[in-house]
Amino acid sequence: MTARELDAAGIREPALREAYTACRRLNARHGKTYFLATRLLPVERRPAVHALYGFARRADDIVDDLGSGATAQERAEALNGLQDRLDEGLRSGESAEPVIRSLAHTAAVYAIDHRHFTDFMASMRSDLTVTGYASYDDLGRYMHGSAAVIGLQMLPVLGTVGPRDEAARYAAALGVAFQLSNFLRDVGEDLDRGRLYLPADVLAAHGVDRERFRWSRDTGRRDTRITAVLRSVVAHNRSVYREALPGLALLAPVSRPCVRTAFVLYSGILDAIEDDGYSVLHRRAVVSRKRRAAVGLDGLARALAARAMAGRRIPAAPSLRTSAPREEAP
Repeated sequence: MTARELDAAGIREPALREAYTACRRLNARHGKTYFLATRLLPVERRPAVHALYGFARRADDIVDDLGSGATAQERAEALNGLQDRLDEGLRSGESAEPVIRSLAHTAAVYAIDHRHFTDFMASMRSDLTVTGYASYDDLGRYMHGSAAVIGLQMLPVLGTVGPRDEAARYAAALGVAFQLSNFLRDVGEDLDRGRLYLPADVLAAHGVDRERFRWSRDTGRRDTRITAVLRSVVAHNRSVYREALPGLALLAPVSRPCVRTAFVLYSGILDAIEDDGYSVLHRRAVVSRKRRAAVGLDGLARALAARAMAGRRIPAAPSLRTSAPREEAP
């Protein structure tokens, strides 16, 4: 299937094919929800998504998984080196590093604004020194680079039915919604890394602080005030999904099933958190395999229908029915 994707995308040069294949492996290994959704795209668009994911994963691994003994300085030097190689790769179109070689090619083919990569790297560097955020405004500035720009990078690959600028704010909002769901799911693991991506003023409004979160994580004991914080952030996260929702209808019809599937699965994390009693400090909330399979099969049916309609040159009307998130469905 990898060769089919590369052939459909017109990627012929052997070293470039190897670079894209390496990115696809990263996506399949680490981005299970993301990879599942990517499989619903037309085959020729998938390598570009793998490339975007592969680079983002490489930077994230430097921040979080460079090695248990790596210092902040060593991580910063590794990120700076990645930035230098990225700049050169985007300029020349060449790189010995697979994730940069494929990213540079994707950026050129789809005319992706290089500022999105610069902003992303800035947020990755901030993770080395910033361990918390005072408010949603402060967190939002971080998430512009860490999440919103991912949606903006994806938009040229997905395609739109109207001006790209009209869809851009929705794509950015969806990137933020996805990351907020990840923050809620991973709050315990992030706390172990010394970070808390929940705004301090939200904690304070419910009478708790970071130390109370640490206490709950360490002891396994619950606190109703922490539950209230998590409930509040879940509600905020759902509001961001609602903000992003109109953008689904602005995407190219053949791309909608992919993004809709990601929308349902990522917002389903919030359902899982609620169903598990907001126990994310003690165990990770997961969308069940049964639910993932059902959503994936529905997405496949929608993708096949959209491709059939595109083949007959009949505009595909967006279908916005699903069961998640609970307040409003795409």
